[in-house]
Amino acid sequence: MDIQLLFTAAILGIIEGLTEFLPVSSTGHLIIVGDLLGYTDDTSKVFKIVIQFAAILAVCWDYRERLIKVASGLRTEPASQRFVGMLFVAFLPAAVLGLMFHSTIKSLLFNPLTVATALVVGGFIILYVEKRAYHPRVETVEAMSWGDALKVGFAQALAMIPGTSRSGSTIMGGMIFGLSRKTAAEFSFFLAIPTMFAATVYDLYKNWSLLRIEDVPVFAVGSIASFVAAMWAVKSFIRFISNHTFIVFAWYRIVFGLIVLATWQLDLVSWSEP
Repeated sequence: MDIQLLFTAAILGIIEGLTEFLPVSSTGHLIIVGDLLGYTDDTSKVFKIVIQFAAILAVCWDYRERLIKVASGLRTEPASQRFVGMLFVAFLPAAVLGLMFHSTIKSLLFNPLTVATALVVGGFIILYVEKRAYHPRVETVEAMSWGDALKVGFAQALAMIPGTSRSGSTIMGGMIFGLSRKTAAEFSFFLAIPTMFAATVYDLYKNWSLLRIEDVPVFAVGSIASFVAAMWAVKSFIRFISNHTFIVFAWYRIVFGLIVLATWQLDLVSWSEP
């Protein structure tokens, strides 16, 4: 058993869990840190898919009472049917565009330099959104309209560009469209479940030939680390946004992205290029 590989798996799992639901791009962090640690082979592609799914399971567990209530009332409760319907509407844009451009984006944009650029640009967008006059008209997920769900869905589709951040796109998009911070964040969490589940199934199908039994310990370590870190991150994030803006995440993105670009420009790190 390769201890160094297990250590790498634990690090990437923690990073995935901590960043999946923050507006800082978990995929971007996995690409950059994976490149830095030299974990970029074919197995790493499947590994990153698996640990993202583990983070989604953490949200399912954290919101299990809400999800069980929705599932149990799906056949008879209009509120549950409407909630699931809105998630489906919000899921559609990313699903359709993902099927159309998934392979192209993976081959051209999944590299540290693209991620770093997207981190910086996204950081400035968050600063812009936070500087606008903010007057939310939707205070709960239940109060969202079908139009709100569709607009958030199109915002989520922007996250197909690595480094953009799925949660960042949906939360910032939700705020621009009139959702409160907490409502935008919670809807982003719920929308992550069908979106990431579908992405996981699709990626595993496309990369099925890369799965090997000897990789199970590595996947297990990464998944456990991701699940635990995501559990902590989700609860902490909801508490944080109750009293703070997203400006700290914006500056983190900008600084992190600029550091990666600077180390590339100064030839301090041999990053993988497009």
